[in-house]
Amino acid sequence: MTFIELLSYVGSHCKYDIMDGDVNDTLAKSQAGTHKNPIVGKVIADMYINSGVSTPQDAIERAQAIKTLGPIRLFYMKDDAPVEGFRLVEDIVHKIDGAFNDEAMRQKAQL
Repeated sequence: MTFIELLSYVGSHCKYDIMDGDVNDTLAKSQAGTHKNPIVGKVIADMYINSGVSTPQDAIERAQAIKTLGPIRLFYMKDDAPVEGFRLVEDIVHKIDGAFNDEAMRQKAQL
């Protein structure tokens, strides 16, 4: 799965509104710090920057995607962090798992 496919999946399945335009606009706004939701923008930008991909079309693995969110997850686990940020990050983590689970099921069905 490419980074952009993952972002698209998360955007269409997340219970929060994480998209700011189409998937490419969302990534660009997140990187520029102009996403309509600063928490979402930070999560997406961190995931992209920390994933080690060179372009949004590069492949990303499940562990790699989840690992990128480690620092921001820890930030929102602090006692004084906004609860809505914690819930958002946790939902995104669950949707990342769902994206890779769905991809694995599609690949099994093709065999």
